[in-house]
Amino acid sequence: MASWTSSQFLYEETKPCGIQFLERFKRSGRLSFKQYQALVFTLTFVAYIAFHAARKPNSIVKGTLSASTVRGGWSPFDGPDGTALLGQIDLAFLSVYAVGMFVAGHLGDRLDLRMFLTIGMIGTGLFTALFGVAFWANFHSFYYFLAVQVLAGWFQSIGWPCVVAVLGNWFDKKRRGMIMGVWSAHTSLGNITGSLLASGLLRFGWGWSFLGPALLITFLGLVVYFFLPVNPPTVGAERDGTEVDSTMRLGDTITESFLGSRMSTGFDRKAIGFMAAWKIPGVAPFAFCLFFTKLVSYTFLYWLPFYVSHNMIGGEYLSEETSGNLSTLFDVGGVVGGVLAGYISDQLDGRAITAAGFIYLAIPALFLYRIYGHISLTINIILMFMSGVFVNGPFALITTAVSADLGTHKSLKGNARALATVTAIIDGTGSVGAAIGPVLTGYISAISWDAVFYMLMTAALISGLLLTKLIVTEVKAMVYGSTDEGEAATSSSPATRAPIDVLL
Repeated sequence: MASWTSSQFLYEETKPCGIQFLERFKRSGRLSFKQYQALVFTLTFVAYIAFHAARKPNSIVKGTLSASTVRGGWSPFDGPDGTALLGQIDLAFLSVYAVGMFVAGHLGDRLDLRMFLTIGMIGTGLFTALFGVAFWANFHSFYYFLAVQVLAGWFQSIGWPCVVAVLGNWFDKKRRGMIMGVWSAHTSLGNITGSLLASGLLRFGWGWSFLGPALLITFLGLVVYFFLPVNPPTVGAERDGTEVDSTMRLGDTITESFLGSRMSTGFDRKAIGFMAAWKIPGVAPFAFCLFFTKLVSYTFLYWLPFYVSHNMIGGEYLSEETSGNLSTLFDVGGVVGGVLAGYISDQLDGRAITAAGFIYLAIPALFLYRIYGHISLTINIILMFMSGVFVNGPFALITTAVSADLGTHKSLKGNARALATVTAIIDGTGSVGAAIGPVLTGYISAISWDAVFYMLMTAALISGLLLTKLIVTEVKAMVYGSTDEGEAATSSSPATRAPIDVLL
């Protein structure tokens, strides 16, 4: 039998027992393809809301933990090096998250995604809760907090490759930018949910800020286990009509439906190797672009509530709870940005052009927020929202539609077992940047917040420049009406566009 490192690792795919229960109430005895799509969309959406909600308590309690002893801080973070220690914990979490992403992607194309995702969610819940347990157990060891965050980062890394791979199994490339733009709202909604939950519970003690999100993701992990269908063949789903999924269409000859022989599909092919995935056209440029884009986004994720509470707005300082609630407007902007970026990229048939356009607009948005955000609460809200649109728009586009496009690239010739690996490479590389940004901010902010924003604007500029070659290729495709798919990695011919299936 193949080892766990083998590209031919075998496992038995079974229909989730929750779906078997639902089918008892159907006259036909089975769910339709569109109902399965709606179920997959909803479950992966709420699953990743829970993942991001579980990350948010760290940023919400930073001000409380690093407050002076007189103001009720928490050792060892209440000393002069408190923010640096918190930055080191962020670095540990995100570094393990980045490394774990590559491992999780490798395993995700070889294991049962439903079980693997469930393990990631329940493990995340456990170690998120253990961070909060220190409040009641009166733990003050820096190494305890460090170890808990390292393990939390490892389980968190399982989530993203799994949800993108499952979604990619059920939805084809037509209007993928739009549908995944809507779906990518889970990132911002997760941050909002986590912020509101952690901020609301903070008044009872900072430990509750961790326990609430931990219980949420644990519960949803069980829901995923009982109801998530990984791919059509697993549940015997047959698409209505003659059209087939793009993962099946990229080189395979489809002669039977999903209910027929699996030899006609790409679901039973060998998983693609790690280095082979790097060589897929477009993977490397988007991966390194996301490195810098995610550096900017995660700096806001981990430090925005702290920044708001430590800088006067309209002539006064806001409380930590108010700052945490206000910071959610950055994520509200991210929801709008993700949908807008997906829609525009579909209309232009240009993922790189859209991503770079948003990235370049993020630079003046960040500059304006730093210079004028302190004048009044209203101006701060408007500029924070704008920053969220332009920072999180390309982040959402690259980690969803672009990753799914490249995971079903023409060069794979129909091999559907590349989605998790490609997704992990792109988001894993981005997560390295996500690890660097917050820890740099922990040190640089002690000197000057102006320097922090200049760092973020520089990162955004580099991110946009990395897509230059792909932009040129997409522009040529628009001008001459054709494209070399080996270079324009994420483009699809306008002639192939058609309205997406309704999720009902």
